[in-house]
Amino acid sequence: MPQRTQRGLVELGDWLLLEQVELVGMEATGIYWKPVFSVLEERFTCWLLNAQHMHNVPGRKTDVADSVWIAQLLEHGLVRPSFVPPHEMRDLRDLTRSRTAVTQERARMIQRLEKVLQDAGIKLTSVASRAYSKSARAILDALVDGERDR
Repeated sequence: MPQRTQRGLVELGDWLLLEQVELVGMEATGIYWKPVFSVLEERFTCWLLNAQHMHNVPGRKTDVADSVWIAQLLEHGLVRPSFVPPHEMRDLRDLTRSRTAVTQERARMIQRLEKVLQDAGIKLTSVASRAYSKSARAILDALVDGERDR
């Protein structure tokens, strides 16, 4: 998170403390809640609220009006917080999701490599067990180096 944003969130926390706020409620929209939640959760009770549970009356929707509405719902006990795992578990989830994304991207790259080779008339998997094996890599390196009869 950029330093300026971090500083702004700390200042927000200071202002909330000055106003004697004890419970902070925020709407769960995408990933936008994450930096705010992670900075404020150390100092306040933070509730992440499901947007579908906070339907407002129709009309112009603004951030200020939404904030007032969320505050009123919290004051009257009309909403319940969503489950937010502890910080360590959120970090582990992010790590495993990143690993999954990298693994999927690797599989896509291998498929693209196989397609490009097949479009060029090279059926690498007919001589190597997998297009990403050590022997396949050696064949590709030789082709790149200009060898044609290996």
